[in-house]
Order: sequence, then structure tokens, then C-alpha cells
Amino acid sequence: MHTAVKPLSYEEWLQLPVNGDDREECVNGVIETIPPAKFDHAWIVKRITRQLERRLDEANVFVADSGFGLVIRHNPITQRTPDIGVFVPATMLRRDGYIHSAPELAVEVLSPSNSPRRVRELLSDYAAIGIPEVWIVDPADRTITLYLLEGSDYRATALPHDAVTSPVRFPSVSVDFSGIWP
Repeated sequence: MHTAVKPLSYEEWLQLPVNGDDREECVNGVIETIPPAKFDHAWIVKRITRQLERRLDEANVFVADSGFGLVIRHNPITQRTPDIGVFVPATMLRRDGYIHSAPELAVEVLSPSNSPRRVRELLSDYAAIGIPEVWIVDPADRTITLYLLEGSDYRATALPHDAVTSPVRFPSVSVDFSGIWP
């Protein structure tokens, strides 16, 4: 017999203890534990972060690459943890220790636990808050897919593993993917 779990509200979620050992997201009011990142995942996140930080003006742009909470909606609470978020601090909305506004760019490095359904749900949540650009990097087959928000949906563009591209909001910044693979 399956018992239904009452979805958490934002206020209930805020009262939960912080679990320092596991990464978690809360999706539609239900806590989901995310397995720790494997080495290749951490390597790729660090390599992309370094390129972005070197090329962006840190006085006007903040690159977050640690487990930060990005609140998508309050009731039921949905909070995601992008691998990388690029923010303009002047437009960031922070409340209760979490970010409540869309980054200019979100980067997700896939793990084996990321099913196609989970990626679709993630993109749907990101579109709901208006993230203009999402990069999905798949270490298993060395692919990069750029998603640009058009209306309420993303348009996908596949890139080769050694592509050089620029975030739409930062066209003078280039990221060379050939150097990110372990």
C-alpha cells in the first residue's frame, strides 16, 4: 500500500535541517537526494567555471558553482541546484539565504542519475522562471546541448565536443569546450 506524502510548503521547507552531507533538491514539495558528484562531473564544472570567471567582469557578474539553492516556486516548494549559475548581482533577488531570481545562464553537467524525464522536468522549471540560456553537458558521450528560451520553451542546439561558444547575454565571452573533458 502506497501512502501519499503531503507536499512541503515553502515555510515547512525552510524549517528543515540543512543536510551538509548530501545534495538535495525539493521538487513539487518532495525532497530528492542527489548522489554526490563523480570526479568527471566535478572536473567539468570546475573547468567551465574557471573559463567563465576569467572572462567575465567579477564586479558586475557572479559565477556560482557550489551547491546553491535556486527557488523556482513556493507552493509546493520547488528548489533546484544548478551546477553553475551566472548572475548579475544587481538583479539578483535573495531571500532566506536562497536565490529567488533567474540566472543569466545555468549549466548542468549530467550524472548517471539524470534520466531524460528528469532533464525535461528541470528544463521546464528553468523555463518557468525565465532562465534565458541553459547548457547541458553530458560527460558520458561528450556532448553539449545549448537551450535558448523562446517564449515559454527552449530551442535546443547540439554542439560538438570541442566547440567554442558564447553565452547569449555575454557575447564577448567565449567558452572553449575542448579543454573541459577529463
